[in-house]
Amino acid sequence: MNTAPEVDRRMLEALVEHWLPQAKGRRLLLVHGRYVDGDREFGVTTKEHRCRVRVADQRSLLGVLEAWQDHQREYGADADTLLVVTTDVPDEQFGWDLLAYAVRGRVLSVDRVQIIAGRFGARDIDPRIRQEPWLIDALLDAEPAEGWPRTGSVLTRDRAIQALIRVRLGHAALGEDAMDIGTLLDFSLDTAATTRFAALPAAERDGLAEWLTHAVGDAAGLLLRLAAEGRAADAMPLGLVGTAAVGANASTAAALAFGGLLGGVRPEQLGAFTEAVEGALERWISQAESGSRHSDSAREKVLAVTRRAEELATQAGLTTYLADNRFLPSAFTARLHTVATALIAALDGSGELSAAEDALSAVRAHHLARLQSDRVRAVDMAMRLTRWLTLPVPEPTSVAEAIQRHNTEWAWVDRALTTLWAGDPAGDPVLGQAYQVVCRAVRERRTILDEAFAKHLVNWTKHASIDDPGGCLLIEQVLDRVAAPLVKQKVPLIVVLDGMSGAVAVELAEQLTERAWWEAAPEENRIAAVSAIPSVTRASRPSLLTGTLTTGDQTVEKDGFAAYWKRHSNGRHSGRLFHKADIGGDAGHRLSDQLLEAMADESVVVAVVLNTIDAALDHGREGDRTGWQPRDITYLPELLDAARNYGRPVILVSDHGHVLDRADGTPVPAEGVESARWRLGEPGTGELMLSGPRVLFGEGSVVVPWREDIRYTSRKAGYHGGAALSEMAVPVLVLVPSLDILPNEWKELTVDHVTPSWWQRRVEQPTPPAPVERKPKATRRAAKERPGEMPLFTVGGHDEPEGRAERLSLGQRVVAGDVYAGQRAFIPKAPDKKVVAAVIDALVDAGNRLPLHAVAEIAGRAGRRPEFFATILQRLLNVDGYPVLSVDGGRWVTLDVDTLCLQFGVTRD
Repeated sequence: MNTAPEVDRRMLEALVEHWLPQAKGRRLLLVHGRYVDGDREFGVTTKEHRCRVRVADQRSLLGVLEAWQDHQREYGADADTLLVVTTDVPDEQFGWDLLAYAVRGRVLSVDRVQIIAGRFGARDIDPRIRQEPWLIDALLDAEPAEGWPRTGSVLTRDRAIQALIRVRLGHAALGEDAMDIGTLLDFSLDTAATTRFAALPAAERDGLAEWLTHAVGDAAGLLLRLAAEGRAADAMPLGLVGTAAVGANASTAAALAFGGLLGGVRPEQLGAFTEAVEGALERWISQAESGSRHSDSAREKVLAVTRRAEELATQAGLTTYLADNRFLPSAFTARLHTVATALIAALDGSGELSAAEDALSAVRAHHLARLQSDRVRAVDMAMRLTRWLTLPVPEPTSVAEAIQRHNTEWAWVDRALTTLWAGDPAGDPVLGQAYQVVCRAVRERRTILDEAFAKHLVNWTKHASIDDPGGCLLIEQVLDRVAAPLVKQKVPLIVVLDGMSGAVAVELAEQLTERAWWEAAPEENRIAAVSAIPSVTRASRPSLLTGTLTTGDQTVEKDGFAAYWKRHSNGRHSGRLFHKADIGGDAGHRLSDQLLEAMADESVVVAVVLNTIDAALDHGREGDRTGWQPRDITYLPELLDAARNYGRPVILVSDHGHVLDRADGTPVPAEGVESARWRLGEPGTGELMLSGPRVLFGEGSVVVPWREDIRYTSRKAGYHGGAALSEMAVPVLVLVPSLDILPNEWKELTVDHVTPSWWQRRVEQPTPPAPVERKPKATRRAAKERPGEMPLFTVGGHDEPEGRAERLSLGQRVVAGDVYAGQRAFIPKAPDKKVVAAVIDALVDAGNRLPLHAVAEIAGRAGRRPEFFATILQRLLNVDGYPVLSVDGGRWVTLDVDTLCLQFGVTRD
């Protein structure tokens, strides 16, 4: 016999399992081999047999005899105990007296390949496995504790290697029967798995790398090379940096510099690898955006890879060659700085606004923009404010005009300013300088508008009343003009958000209408009332809730609210008002039983006062906020849910607004101070005296500041009581769960209708090409078409002649490709290609995001089920489920241009 091979417990178990059914009562198994395992006793179970195995390793015939005799003395004729003796004694040296006790009557050889087949439950094995010693050694060495997975009757080479990869590289490297470069890139970030791979014998590493390269492509070979060198953690970062050597703008100098990081790589191999790395990063970014339980880990993976790539690029001097890279933080920062420079230039007249718009589009096109939404939000707000600053804004000619324009436009300015005032979340000084320039310009213009409003307010206050409101909606008229008409259709829930400014209302409305609420109003635009004077809770809130200009406490408000509805409904309806102490429920219940009972009663108009915003101003929390969400306001989400459950419309209304502390104001020493923003005495600079029937304190005459930066008391997060527009304007939002309950003549307010024109980049609607007259041809197909049958989506005109000299747009290139044709084949009556191309191009021109109604209008489907049209677009563009086109909250359409180009095989313009 040849030199005895090493055998371990796994191999002996396989031999016992194979020969035990043929033992015929024999209790001795002689095996040609050398036992190298530590376990000398173990159990083996087959379908029909179960026995205890004892192992002895003997190098001489005498040793074998003694081991057998010892076994007989100890176990006798015990049929459940088997002695396995591994030995290198040749067969011919054994006498028949011993072989008669041995299974098969001879010394059995170890067929390692057949053992492997048995461990996989196969009867036969791919002959190629016998030709690869590295694979045989690995399969015998790597069998997991639970054993190899059972396969069919024949163990193929591919199935064997796939099983080996799951053990050696980890399950992350192999999906369910499918291997791709994405799973291998996941593996590259698993330190334990890559360390195990690097420690494998060289022959096994080479064998696995060869198989994976054949199965996955060149990129796999490069990745495993790095893993074998102990550089797996740098694989993806190197893939990003490698774009400098093989990208569209690659240069010889960049290729040489990259060679210092990773040499000996073929260009086509590096190209495949960089493409794979970018694809994996895009997938992780989409996962990070999804909000799933893996979002945070996906985000951290992307940031870790990009940060390391930045370090490698700096080390190799490649940063300048990667200025256009869509993943590197330095490229993202450079794009932000370009926006900052362009914004300043647009404001000082040395540059065009369009340059800033284009720079902002470049920021949005960078992949890190999707992970740093807070930074993008700030630069978005800077762009919006710059657009507003470049437009002419005439001063208001009356109080009514000022209140209306504040509610429909300037409140959006205040909202953007609040975000921008906090600066760049990352603290970038270049952005900070640009934002400061924008903020100062906005404050200057807002101050001019506030002063103009204040001048009109002085005369208006002297005479304004319910009988002569000067074109304004007064705070005490809100129940009459808004709530009472709704009651005729469905009793509303009135939520008084104490201190809510127009800026806060704008943000809340945007979010709530994304959550299946519809906004409506009794006229064409959002409405706003004028608060009582001074604009404080003790004056305005009782006036709002009682329908009468008055002052008072919670008792006055409750009694007055009930009296109002008793007086105005002839006993058909009653009113119940709930303050903070009445809202919360007992243990296990968010809302009180009394509140829910009132909500369930269709004859009760329910009002609830929520103080979160006003309290935040008083206690300093507003100062750190750059926005409000419904969940930030205690009890608001639960109240909205309850209103929806009972089918009630909701009126979100304030009693007064507020001004924020901008850290540039100081207390103004003055006499007769009554509150932070009103006092008695004579007015000074930035102040005015208001007198008249609407002034409820100071015996009908008070001094109030119209400038936002004046206060009389210690510093807080915000203040109210003065005569600034953001204090005096009282936003009134009406939300309905269904448009069916709107009173006659009321209007639905769509997102694009309430949004100022400067909030989004202006997009010219594409004009369909003029029809080209052609002589109709009679075809058999045309003859079979039924009369009157039309496709679901149409655009006027026929196909344009071939051979156009002009370059096709991105949208046109997408719809002209085979991928789009394949998608379209599965959608009956799909929209015309020109419609889809026009929508794609409009989204790109708008910075990849447009309101759903605008998209529908571009497609010629304004008012005709835009949600259905968006669903069709998603089915056309979201190849393999990738989120090329998404609809946020049913109101905004977002296009991922990079994923679009990747999926449809087109290049960006």
